[in-house]
Amino acid sequence: MAESVSREKLQELHAAARQAAENAYVPYSGFRVGAALLTAGGTVFCGANVENRSYGATICAERSALCAAVSAGARDFQALAVCTPDAGYPVPPCGICRQVISEFLPPEAPVVYGNSWENAVFSSVSALYPEDSLRELAKH
Repeated sequence: MAESVSREKLQELHAAARQAAENAYVPYSGFRVGAALLTAGGTVFCGANVENRSYGATICAERSALCAAVSAGARDFQALAVCTPDAGYPVPPCGICRQVISEFLPPEAPVVYGNSWENAVFSSVSALYPEDSLRELAKH
């Protein structure tokens, strides 16, 4: 966990993700997901999953939060929390989300996910996406 993001701040972020899950549009799966993204300036951007009949058009909560933040001009992210209140266990971000998360958050950024704070898993971007060979492309 990054030194600059306290456990208390991560708990607040997870609570914001849980609240965001309330706005999920999930008529097909019934599986709500909320995400909350913390910027270096302290702003929190939230997102929820938005399903579609054409399942490939579904937007995950993590990408929803990132798109909201980037659309607002934010680029300096510190931490991400994901809440899956309908699961009986902590559910990590999917593969596509891990790729997108690695595009915008530094490898050491904390990622906390879980169906509740009590069951939360504390991870990092580099733990979720360990061999990010494409990160080098951004340096050129």
